[in-house]
Amino acid sequence: MTGGLLSQLEACSPTFQVTRADIVGGSLTIPLATFTQSGLQIIRPNGWYYNIAVHKKTDGSYESMLLQCTHQQNQLAPTGNGFTCTLHGSQFDAEGQVKKGPAERSLKKFPTSLDGDKLIIHLNT
Repeated sequence: MTGGLLSQLEACSPTFQVTRADIVGGSLTIPLATFTQSGLQIIRPNGWYYNIAVHKKTDGSYESMLLQCTHQQNQLAPTGNGFTCTLHGSQFDAEGQVKKGPAERSLKKFPTSLDGDKLIIHLNT
């Protein structure tokens, strides 16, 4: 199951709750109730170094992306309107597109699906 853990991701960034989740069968299962307070959730798969950002889109679908900079694989920090690499300054918008280099590629995305009151993030694709 999942559990919450408050974490300060970056001193000058807003504080985001990080939800830890177990990987089962190559997927993460997140309760949809997690999104009642905020449309953006930060998930830390147990055993992974990188977080996954999951946001609820205006059409009701969900999008998930790996918070790993595509320049030199540094962990990204949420900024409220996107994600920033504290190593070399690359910036990504909320959709994972590069806003500022040196990164040149968008963030890796994972497909999602709904199963009742749960969101499934498929990691093995």
